[in-house]
Amino acid sequence: MKYILPILVILTSIIGSLANIYINSDGWYAELVKSPLNPPSYVFGIVWPILYAIMAFVSFRMAEKISGLFMMQLAANAAWSWMFFYFHAPLIALIDISILIFLNQKIIKILRGESRILFYLYLPYILWLSFAAFLNASIVFLN
Repeated sequence: MKYILPILVILTSIIGSLANIYINSDGWYAELVKSPLNPPSYVFGIVWPILYAIMAFVSFRMAEKISGLFMMQLAANAAWSWMFFYFHAPLIALIDISILIFLNQKIIKILRGESRILFYLYLPYILWLSFAAFLNASIVFLN
């Protein structure tokens, strides 16, 4: 399991990225009213690879303790992009990201009890998910 989880992180990033191809192909996302806090698109391209690298490292180090929760959160992570960008379903995506945050709160609780270093390393992922949930909710309420 120790080596499988990082591989699943890479697959998740690829699956999520495939849905993002549709962002510019139909103009749907560009036409949405977004929060004034919505960062430029290139920021997501910088942040997500860093977060996926962190997830891969933490999952490698903590596979024995977090594997079940981690695989569930990876599935929710990959599904979000498809729900939001491909299916144009921001409300369903908001429910998905809420589940994603819940699962990762459980993971972070395990990390806090096991390793302060891994806890602080994983924390930016939780913070980014919370920010992404805010942006997702803004789109739901503004459109």
